[in-house]
Amino acid sequence: MATTGVSGSAVGGKGAGQGGARASDPLLQPLRIKHLTLKNRIMSTSHACGLEEGGLALERYQAYHEEKAKGGIALSMFGGSSNVAPDSPNTFQQLNVGTDACIAHFQRFSERMHRHGAALMVQITHLGRRGDNYKENLLAMIAPSPIRETAHRAIPREMDAHDIRRVVKAYGDAAWRCKEGGLDGIETLAGGHLIGQFLSPLTNKRTDGYGGSLENRCRFGLEVHEEIRRRVGDDFLVGLRFVVDEGYEEGLSFDECLEMAHRFEASGLLDFFNAIYGRMDTEIALAVDNMPGMASPIAPWLKKAGAFRREVKLPVFHAARIIDLATARYAITEGLIDMAAMTRAHIADPYLVRKLERGEEDRVRPCIGMTYCMGETRPSCVHNAASGRELKLPHIITPASGPRRKAVIVGAGPAGLEAARVLGERGHEVVVLEAADRAGGQVLLAVKASWRKDVIGIIDWRVAELQRLGVDLRLNTFAEPDDVVAMAPDIVLIATGGMPDLGWLPGGEHCHDAWTALTETPAPGGETLIFDGTGRHVAPTVAERLQAAGQAVSIASFDVQPVAEMGYAERAIWRRRLTELEIAWRGEVRLEGVERRGNRLVAHLRSDLTNKPIDIEADRVVVESGTLPVSEVFEGLRAGSRNDGVTDLDALIAARPQPAMRDDGFELHRIGDAVASRNIHVAVLDALRLCHVM
Repeated sequence: MATTGVSGSAVGGKGAGQGGARASDPLLQPLRIKHLTLKNRIMSTSHACGLEEGGLALERYQAYHEEKAKGGIALSMFGGSSNVAPDSPNTFQQLNVGTDACIAHFQRFSERMHRHGAALMVQITHLGRRGDNYKENLLAMIAPSPIRETAHRAIPREMDAHDIRRVVKAYGDAAWRCKEGGLDGIETLAGGHLIGQFLSPLTNKRTDGYGGSLENRCRFGLEVHEEIRRRVGDDFLVGLRFVVDEGYEEGLSFDECLEMAHRFEASGLLDFFNAIYGRMDTEIALAVDNMPGMASPIAPWLKKAGAFRREVKLPVFHAARIIDLATARYAITEGLIDMAAMTRAHIADPYLVRKLERGEEDRVRPCIGMTYCMGETRPSCVHNAASGRELKLPHIITPASGPRRKAVIVGAGPAGLEAARVLGERGHEVVVLEAADRAGGQVLLAVKASWRKDVIGIIDWRVAELQRLGVDLRLNTFAEPDDVVAMAPDIVLIATGGMPDLGWLPGGEHCHDAWTALTETPAPGGETLIFDGTGRHVAPTVAERLQAAGQAVSIASFDVQPVAEMGYAERAIWRRRLTELEIAWRGEVRLEGVERRGNRLVAHLRSDLTNKPIDIEADRVVVESGTLPVSEVFEGLRAGSRNDGVTDLDALIAARPQPAMRDDGFELHRIGDAVASRNIHVAVLDALRLCHVM
């Protein structure tokens, strides 16, 4: 097992909070690996964060990671799936370590991280069959055997001896560039990528010296690490992100993985393992096994990683839904792992270590596991709009330099609560008026899904922050325009959200909107058709609820797949859930009207594929079509505002103070769904970029 100590550190001196907390908390103890001392046991693992520019880690990319260093992290690993060769293409916005152009950027990057006492490493890899034939260079993908990957669809070419030598050399060249860039180390990636494709009998059907026996299947990976070590020497850390169990009968078992790990360990080529579980060749495997989210238990593979760690001598890192400090502390205290990787937790709150050091663990913004950070706008956190936008938006809100102002916020959903938090941090007097008896808005409906109850953390954290800041949150308070004016505000923010509207639908009076279906006690029995006009979580949440009441439920949608607006992980979970419940789903149809025939309803649909009408009979029809803004209070206040309720879009995008049309009156803006029907992240973003400069 790795020794611990404080001497020989390559990343600077003592961090903050060197008192009692550091002396007693296992998470704040250093870990020494060869010449490098990591100042605590908390890290972030490599991920393709989506901020690369031309395959390089430029300013946005570096600023995103530097925020974690400012926040006290010991080790940030970056560049998930960074490519070493041209036939490992930029498939999901990875970095390119196959060019010398990366060196200068890595040098600046490492200097920035080391300045804050954090170590910096990168993951280098060849995707093998996991690449996309039609991305970047449009080259054929290569693999041990010509077996297609489900997720990325490539049918690879079987590698010959020339390919093997070329790729081995490419790994060595890439590792040398990383060392020249001043990094503290690298890791290679086995599970699912080229090294792992050689290791697994699922993807390696070769009959030469690189296939068949366990020894032969390890040969390519060992040759890669021999070349890496030859190029970088012994004073540079090299690790392997290693699958400890593929979780599939025909794949690698835990015992086989352990035997392979012992072979790599005995070679003397590695300095650490980064333990992962499962496969990554399908969306559901990624969403459940490899990068589990809200639908999975907390730290589902920690026990498996601990079993692996007991059998090896090298330090073991591990990341898989370790989303809170209590879980991380348990993992370190019990000796299950040596470094707790809180990757998505740092996207939610890059300052979680600093808060731990200050004794403010309860103030850490929670990662709720929603996997929004794995979607198209990654690395954005669903409720931390600053992540990935560090060049424009702050993680730490600074007090305003001007006079204290009075702000009245109408509505206590995500947008209103975030606005209140930010304005409270700025030092303003803040009053929030909420008509309901509980803060939360539409989030209170979202938690009704079987696997999304943790989403309430978005609300609970903000309510706790408002209490700390002394914000006046008034529930059961219905605000009229005159009530707001009577409070003599300087700032008024309308966060009243929206309400379902079926006025567009002929026969809409015969239907239920989705909110009604989620709040009223459902009647048992009968057939229900749900029309999904948004592709969000709402329709399948309604389907779960009504099916549990004994109704026979089907869903029709204008989208080509369920929850099409969501990221791949959420789509995969809902596809699995609808399949488990045997809920029929029909796509690419439009709802044109609903009429009553006797005691039944007929939904008139039309196929977008054939333009032919489709009539479906049901006892009930539920329609989800988003919301229309609740705008009465806003419209009633416009005339008294100094900006006529106009939000300057250029200033909003640039996060600059809003201009005024005249000197008198209050500043008035709409945020969140009070503007238009959108998601939680955009509601929080509206509030942050508007309010942090007020």
